Amino acid sequence: RSLSQLAAPLSGMIGRNFLSIDELSNEELRGLLDLSKQYKATYGKGSAIDPLEAPKPLTGKSVAMIFQKRSTRTRVSTETGCYLLGGHGLFLGPSDVQLGVNESMRDTACVLSGFNDIVLARVHGHSDIEELSEHATVPVINALSDKHHPLQTLADLMALEDHFGEMRGKTLAWVGDGNNVLHDLMMGCAKLGINVRIATPKGYECDADILEKTEALAKENGTADVFCTTVASDAVKGSDVIVTDTWVSMGQEDEYAKRVAEFDGYEVNSKLMAKANDGAVFLHCLPRHKEEVTDEVFYSDASLIFPEAENRMWTVMAVMAAQLGKY
Repeated sequence: RSLSQLAAPLSGMIGRNFLSIDELSNEELRGLLDLSKQYKATYGKGSAIDPLEAPKPLTGKSVAMIFQKRSTRTRVSTETGCYLLGGHGLFLGPSDVQLGVNESMRDTACVLSGFNDIVLARVHGHSDIEELSEHATVPVINALSDKHHPLQTLADLMALEDHFGEMRGKTLAWVGDGNNVLHDLMMGCAKLGINVRIATPKGYECDADILEKTEALAKENGTADVFCTTVASDAVKGSDVIVTDTWVSMGQEDEYAKRVAEFDGYEVNSKLMAKANDGAVFLHCLPRHKEEVTDEVFYSDASLIFPEAENRMWTVMAVMAAQLGKY
């Protein structure tokens, strides 16, 4: 398919913010995944296209990348992806921009909007990204907040489609903390017709409003009701994909011992994987800690973690291109 055909479902994204996966229509989600795959084919290391001859649709465009929280994958994927498309990514760490400290969030949003064409921000509270997007006059991308992580969901879904092909009717099991990564993944899965099964320890459930949205999306898209349990093996049974994430997120280090104890039985190991369907795969958004998954699973043929990580670049490229209408 030509780029113009791939871009057709994305016309409504021009100038829009991207704060959570449920803001996308099913057609837009499909369009972003298809465009991401096209970018991988064009700009990836296996491409026959000379990098100097590849299209540079973001020439003259710049992206302000605000990081309240550090991240290997988010920074490298955005900065490199912007460069591949001909644009410029500008890293702004905590020592460069302290949102709402030395300058109000509103003023920062207005200033950056004058310099840049997109503002991407990795923040602590979701209210920060909402305030940025309220005042910015250019599109804003949520690169992670405590409520949502939509870019990760795009990368995960792309990895699964690259491996399985059509995902409708498949089942994904989440084993771990009911956090921001799960929030967007469960809604994204429902949109693609993927059944969702969730195991979280008591007290670590996903947010009730996200569960409600996912259940509505599941009904809308003809998938099974969301299955929730506190027993990891019950969630994994009958699943094609097993996903976990860190049990101790950045800023929660003081809770390490408590959390590790409360997540007892949630380690993804060969015994747990054996309860899934034949051919089941494993995802983790990284970085991983030793208690979350064994090396035997993490480095196995069933693990898609490194293609998943690479897809962070192709998918953020698609989002930036769609927001600017430059493909």
